[in-house]
Amino acid sequence: MNNLNFISPEIFISLSIMFLLILGVFRKNGSSLIHNLSIGFLLITVILILNNPFDTDVTLFGNSYVIDNLSSLMKILTLLGGAFVLSISTKYLKISKIFLIEYPILILCSILGMMVMISSNDLMVFYIGLELQSLALYVLASFNRDQLKSSESGLKYFVLSALSSGLLLYGCSLIYGFSGSTNFDIIGNSMDSTHYGLTFGIVFILVGLAFKISAVPFHMWAPDVYEGSPTSVTLFFAIVPKVAALTVFIRFLYVPFFNMIDQWQPIIIFLSIASMIFGAVAAIGQGNLKRLVAYSSIGHIGYALAGLSVGTNEGIQSSIVYISIYMVMNLGLFSCLFMMKRNDQYFETIDDLSGLSKNHPVLSLSLLVILFSLAGIPPLAGFFAKFYVFKSVIEQSMYFLAIVGLLSTVIAAFYYLRIIKVIYFDEEKEKYDTDHSVWLKISLTFSTLLILLYFIFPSKLVEIVSRINII
Repeated sequence: MNNLNFISPEIFISLSIMFLLILGVFRKNGSSLIHNLSIGFLLITVILILNNPFDTDVTLFGNSYVIDNLSSLMKILTLLGGAFVLSISTKYLKISKIFLIEYPILILCSILGMMVMISSNDLMVFYIGLELQSLALYVLASFNRDQLKSSESGLKYFVLSALSSGLLLYGCSLIYGFSGSTNFDIIGNSMDSTHYGLTFGIVFILVGLAFKISAVPFHMWAPDVYEGSPTSVTLFFAIVPKVAALTVFIRFLYVPFFNMIDQWQPIIIFLSIASMIFGAVAAIGQGNLKRLVAYSSIGHIGYALAGLSVGTNEGIQSSIVYISIYMVMNLGLFSCLFMMKRNDQYFETIDDLSGLSKNHPVLSLSLLVILFSLAGIPPLAGFFAKFYVFKSVIEQSMYFLAIVGLLSTVIAAFYYLRIIKVIYFDEEKEKYDTDHSVWLKISLTFSTLLILLYFIFPSKLVEIVSRINII
């Protein structure tokens, strides 16, 4: 029974999904109720995780499932991200005529898959979690069936994701074949670090994982899927799955294959450099804000991978800090996108921001803070996120990686500043509606203040993350 307490969050989410499915069948027009219950269930799950004792590493199911500080923190981030996505997108879903009972249930299914991924200590358990997450995301991407772009984005994501899953499974089969086990700990203990078969297996799995976080050169799906999906789904894509995938990266590289760091480190460094450069350069010509966020997210995942490539606990911690702050920045940015509404129509191009400061000074100020933070301008939270990553990189004398990262930051600053120029100096357009939901206002206020005031207590997040010691 004590073991059941440790997996009570996963059990609770599973039971919640079943309950909501049954409720949806018997309760006609129950979309609002199911939507609100889903948010409540996600927050209750956070409380269940917090109730489990921290600083204890527990392994379950034949050492294939692990509960530790890393899994607890990343699950909390995932659940809070999902709760915020559901709470701020209610009005958008109603106006887009996709306010259906299936939407929050699919979000919960995807989050359950991510929670399994985050705690997985076995290749098969990880793959089960990954597929549960992906199957829900395929449907979410094409959820707005009346729009051709949404159907197209769902199909593109499905086809390319199926290909990446095949490569990932092939990597798993190679590792199982050469090590005799799918368990991370057993693989780590019985491994010959010079074995070429294992190196091939690692490469194939890293390709599959790189696709999931849209790292270059496996990023091709991201811009089209981000643009075509409903905006609330794009927000979910932009923040939540990346947390789970980053955790799998950490577990996969540092638990079974830490002894093979010489083999996988160059791959991660390449993914990081390519993502940072491509994300900075490709976003410059974008006119659609959702496509710009897609290319921007490719660059940001490059910074997170730079921390992972270091091979130290400090590097891992800096990547977790980075992804946490990145979640808050994206939450604020999409809150602003949800506020760009006029006559029940949402706008999502950079030109639609023209002269926004004249009619909406508070919204413009929030966007200014968020964009400056994404560009890494001090003393905002985004600056500290990059600072921790570059600090861990430089401490290991990886100067080339740090220089490329700094240069790509400078290039990326151009397109963020261009948006600010459009907001403050271009001709004003017609005023947007101001009848926003309370949750949307809370989300924007929370994210803006957190980014703006982060420099007052920068060590608090680092203190929480410093409990995570993988090596």
